[in-house]
Amino acid sequence: MAERAYDVALLGATGFTGALTAAEIAGRAPAGFRWALAGRNRDKLAVARDRVLAAHPGAPAPELVVADVEDRASLHALAASTRVLTSTVGPYALHGEPVVAACAEHGTGYLDLTGEPEFADRMYAAHHARAVRTGARLIHACGFDSIPHDLGAQLAVEQLPEGVPLTVRGYVRAGGRISGGTFASALTGFSRPRQNVAAAKARRAAEPPRDPTRSIGPDAGRPHRARGYWAVPLPTIDPQVIARSARALPRYGPEFRYGHYAAVKRLPIAVGGAAGLAALVAAAQIGPVRRALLSRLPQGDGPTDAQMDAGWFTVTMVGEGGGRRVVCEVRGGDPGYRETSRMLADATLCLALDDLPETAGQVTAAQALGPALRERLIASGLAFDVVERH
Repeated sequence: MAERAYDVALLGATGFTGALTAAEIAGRAPAGFRWALAGRNRDKLAVARDRVLAAHPGAPAPELVVADVEDRASLHALAASTRVLTSTVGPYALHGEPVVAACAEHGTGYLDLTGEPEFADRMYAAHHARAVRTGARLIHACGFDSIPHDLGAQLAVEQLPEGVPLTVRGYVRAGGRISGGTFASALTGFSRPRQNVAAAKARRAAEPPRDPTRSIGPDAGRPHRARGYWAVPLPTIDPQVIARSARALPRYGPEFRYGHYAAVKRLPIAVGGAAGLAALVAAAQIGPVRRALLSRLPQGDGPTDAQMDAGWFTVTMVGEGGGRRVVCEVRGGDPGYRETSRMLADATLCLALDDLPETAGQVTAAQALGPALRERLIASGLAFDVVERH
């Protein structure tokens, strides 16, 4: 692995989020860091490289590598040349598997931004076993889905007693424009209910038997009042990721429950949000309507700096167990773009450079990166605070 040409390769560097991620990597890359920008068009890659170096003139210059998700040979050559390969090319359910397959084959660390449960489940069923054999660490959901939630829940667990049943509830508040890639991934996921069910079934068949001495599962998931807000169940990939972290890490205790909620000030907003989500799921089933919606927020486009400046998020984790109660907060700026690219960049640098636990196969950020990534994110400007202990 040490003889590979690059420490990190970033695939999709010419897209909006990919370019932001490249800039974040460059801003914190150490001297002697060896990295590459990869994509289909060398000329566009050169433009992306020049912008990165103009913003960070002291950064190590990335090399340019032409690679395409439709060209399996180019992906295998890229994966074989780097220690870590990070992909921003989505929707992952449509474009992601060849990249995962190449990394699993060559023992290469892999990270992405997917929030698509179907994709994560299919990749586990198809490539986890091979990745375990080659030593590859495959880490999905390394943006706003699911870094602040996964690491925030882990922070709450660390404050509670060991060896006792624990419950953590996450309350999410955010403001900002959703990214085109996130929107496309969500619509793609909503439009594939049968594929989602089949992928989940295939994953369960491929997973080893669960530890009968431990119980990991969801919280009740009912709307309720909490900390001055209406809490409404939030159907994202985050609870699944946190449950997988809990199964992998004994520190989460013999029994662990997690609930995931959107926190809103007024009940009509909560009801309207739930109705809007239901309408979007229904619209995603109709091809022409889905394509029309996707055209309104194209992938690769992004907001202005002013729009991103106005973005923000707060994730509040309330943990209880062993007679103790703790409240932790994860806070940052624009969740869809700036903080997502920051999280992906720091996860990439962490996987490539830091001293980490021995893991392999499809793993979560908390399982594979944990406190080391949290330290990087704090140094980059995200807040991870313990705000109450009882």
